[in-house]
Amino acid sequence: MGNMSYCRFENTLRDLQDCYENMDNDLSNSEKLAHDRMIVLCRRIAEEFELD
Repeated sequence: MGNMSYCRFENTLRDLQDCYENMDNDLSNSEKLAHDRMIVLCRRIAEEFELD
C-alpha cells in the first residue's frame, strides 16, 4: 500500500531514517542497487531544493 498523500512525507522520512541507520548492514544485490539509486535521488533532491 502506498503512502497516503496527507502523510506521505512523514512516512517517507521515517523510512528514510531507518534506511540511513541500516546502511552498514549486508545487502542483497537488489537492495544494493536500490541503495545506490536512493543515494542518487537524495543528492538530486538536495541540489534541487536547497534550503535557505
